[in-house]
Amino acid sequence: METGMDDMETGMDDRETGIDRRILTAIRARGADPRVAAAARALSGAGEHGALWIAAGLAGATVDGARRGAWLRATALTAGAHLASMGVKRVVRRPRPPHVEPLVRTAGRHSFPSSHATSAVAAAVAYGALGAYAVPPLAAAMCLSRLVVGVHYPSDVAAGAALGAVAARVGARWMKAGAHGVRGGAHD
Repeated sequence: METGMDDMETGMDDRETGIDRRILTAIRARGADPRVAAAARALSGAGEHGALWIAAGLAGATVDGARRGAWLRATALTAGAHLASMGVKRVVRRPRPPHVEPLVRTAGRHSFPSSHATSAVAAAVAYGALGAYAVPPLAAAMCLSRLVVGVHYPSDVAAGAALGAVAARVGARWMKAGAHGVRGGAHD
C-alpha cells in the first residue's frame, strides 16, 4: 500500500488509510451486481450538487403551506451545508480513491468530505424534524451509494454526514422560527 503526501496532508496515517481502503473495496465490490450499480448510479446522479434534497425541500414548501417558511429555511440549511462541504474540500484536497474503478464521473477531484453525504444528512435531520420520515432512509442509501460507486472513502462519507448533521442541528432553531401554524408541543 502506498502512502504519500496526500495522506500526510489529510492527517491520515497508514492504518486509517488501510482500513478506509479495505472497507471501500468490499463495498465497491457490491457494485458488480448490475441492479446495485444502477441504483447507486441513480442516487449519485440525483444527489449531485444537493439537487434531490433541494427539490424535496421546495416540494415540502409547496405542499405544506402552513410551514412554508420552515421548509424554505430547512432547504437553505441543506444547501448551506452542501456549500460548506465544498469549502472544506478545497482546504483538505484529499484525492478520490485511486484503487477502485469508479462507476460514475465526479464534478471534482477531491474526496473529503463527501458533499453528497453532507447534503443528504442535513436534509434528513432538517426535513425529518418537519415530519418527512422517508428522508432519513433515503439519505442513508445516498451515503452508501457513494461507496458503491467508488468515489469516496468511508471516512469521507462519515465526515460529510457529521458535517450535515451538525449544520442542520445548529440551524434547527432558525429553521423552526419559519414555521407558521405549528401547534405547541415538545417537538415544535
